[in-house]
Amino acid sequence: MLEKLNEIEKTALAELETVQDEESLAQWRVTHLGRSSAVMQVFSSLGTLGKEERPAVGQRANQVKVRLEGALAEKTEAIHQAALSRSLAEERLDVTLPGRRLPLGRLHPDTQTLRELYRIFGEMGFQVFRSREVESDEYNFQLLNFPVGHPARDMQDTYFIAAEGRGDNPLLLRTHTSPGQIHAMREFSAMDPDNPPPVRIVLPGMVYRYEQTDARHETQFDQLEGLAVGPGITFGNLKGTLADMARRLFGQDVRIRIRASFFPFTEPSAEYDIECFLCNGKGCAVCGGGWLEIGGCGMVHPNVLKNGGYDPERYTGFAFGLGPQRIAMLRYHIQDIRLFWQNDLRFLEQF
Repeated sequence: MLEKLNEIEKTALAELETVQDEESLAQWRVTHLGRSSAVMQVFSSLGTLGKEERPAVGQRANQVKVRLEGALAEKTEAIHQAALSRSLAEERLDVTLPGRRLPLGRLHPDTQTLRELYRIFGEMGFQVFRSREVESDEYNFQLLNFPVGHPARDMQDTYFIAAEGRGDNPLLLRTHTSPGQIHAMREFSAMDPDNPPPVRIVLPGMVYRYEQTDARHETQFDQLEGLAVGPGITFGNLKGTLADMARRLFGQDVRIRIRASFFPFTEPSAEYDIECFLCNGKGCAVCGGGWLEIGGCGMVHPNVLKNGGYDPERYTGFAFGLGPQRIAMLRYHIQDIRLFWQNDLRFLEQF
């Protein structure tokens, strides 16, 4: 039986030497390592051998099987390498061609618009001031002239985080960037409480409102708050600042309008619109009537100045809140604000 195993091994290896392709290799595997192969039949007949002969035959049969499997693996790799070499030899390769360019990341269109606004307001003398997204009711409403129970709170459907046990001062996701006005004024006024320095800042950040989404509204969106406080600041300064911003963004021929409105933290208050470029003022799904509302503005209410540490008898100020995504919609002719946060690469790779 041991001589038979030696002959099986010798014959199988000799036949393997002649194999040159994958089809012949598969046939060889079935013939010499399949269930009905000679070596497997030896394993099946071990029970008929004597106790003295069985260990030696079993050990030798296992050695032959392992040897054939190893030879099969080597031959498989050799055939694959030969096929690859033939493919490369047949392929015409122009080594002077430029390599394939890897896709690069880029700034989100909202980030691009915000940076452009930082640049524009920076040239006007405004500095960037950051404030937190999780606020207390006191900063988000009460210090901005929204008393507890004030009907104007219904204008901003609010996400509350922790209300239990906090009475009239629950925690919430800020509904506007205006709480940053109080933080900023208190920080500036703390430098010199008797004669606080002038303020000229923009406050960017995400805000959250529980409202119905459509082509112009989202539940979370960026705002850019602007605040200027100092002696002798007028509504004319506010209008000039917003008009100059529009011209720097959209060109000298841009048309703007300011409409009377109401906000508890400004008096007088107004809405600020830019003529829609998408429909040339005719009305479309984005603007709704030829003009697209960019944000609200007004003169800082005396109560808000006082809450920020500024004497309203000596100081006045203006504030505005802009929607960077709505500005981006006009700049890039985007017709649905919901596209900004869907992370669709087909949309984002255009910018």
